[in-house]
This record gives sequence, C-alpha cells and structure tokens, in this order.
Amino acid sequence: MQKKVKIGILTISDRASSGVYEDLGGPEIKRIMSEWIEGEVEFDYRIIADESALIEKSLREMCGNGCDAVFTTGGTGPAPRDVTPEATEAVCEKMLPGFGELMRAVSLKYVPTAILSRQTAGIYKNSLIVNLPGNPKAILQCLEPIFPAIPYCIDLIGGAYIEVSDKITAFRPKKK
Repeated sequence: MQKKVKIGILTISDRASSGVYEDLGGPEIKRIMSEWIEGEVEFDYRIIADESALIEKSLREMCGNGCDAVFTTGGTGPAPRDVTPEATEAVCEKMLPGFGELMRAVSLKYVPTAILSRQTAGIYKNSLIVNLPGNPKAILQCLEPIFPAIPYCIDLIGGAYIEVSDKITAFRPKKK
C-alpha cells in the first residue's frame, strides 16, 4: 500500500498568530497542494509567531510527525523579526539553495524587491522544508517553477510517492 502524502504548512507571522489579521498564505499553499497532488493528502497546518526557537521546534515536530514536505510562509524578508531562513538552516541537515535562487529569479520578473527575499530550502530527516514568501500571489509564482523538482526530491529522501494532477508537471528521470 502506498504511503499517504503528508504536507506541513507553517505560517510564520506575529500578527496572524495573534489574530490581528487572517492568514492568507497558509490556506493558499493548501489550495495549491490540493490542486496539484493526486490522491489523499493529509495536512498539518499551524500559525506561529516570528520566534526562532518556536519555528525550529515546529519544523522538527512537523518533520518528526511524518510530513513529506513542510512549506513555510512568511518571515523571509530583511526586517529584524524575519528569521525563518535562519531557523530553517538551524534545523536542516542539508541545504538546497537552488530552490531559493530559482524563486528569487522568477520573482524578479514581477517585483524589483525580490532581491530582498531570503527563501531557502533544505532536508531534515525524510522531509523537505521550503520557505515561501508571505504574499499569496507570490506563493503561487514561486511554487510553479520549483514544484516540478519536489516529488523527485521527496523520492530521493524516502518520503511518500507524490502523484501529480494534470495541472502541474513533475520531473522524474526515466527508468532504464
């Protein structure tokens, strides 16, 4: 029997976590993943404050609870409270800088401030962690170019096999 895909969504925002405004980034990630991944998907969705120790603890818990991928949203800018990349790097055993490089390159087509973004990605145990921006529109713009590599990355680290819908493509090497 095929393992069920489990996706973690971690919104990192002082204001959303305290109820000052509604989180729009987390629900956007869930919408996109529900549209792109075929079959049953279980979500672990949390909203937390911009605190390094809390981010690290949440990432370790989500990965430890079997998330194949954890997508963070928020906290990737240059402001003093933006600490998501540092917390991600503190948790990860291997960093995958290509994800952040591609997201910034694509984002530059839309806004000149993309160079201020510090998204990154890495591996912790059998989970892929990807930092996404906080803006829902930017989340889609960043996920579209990187998602084709995500299912194969998860294959390589021992996660669930992700079947994708016809709304997105996934690259996997052809078997010989």
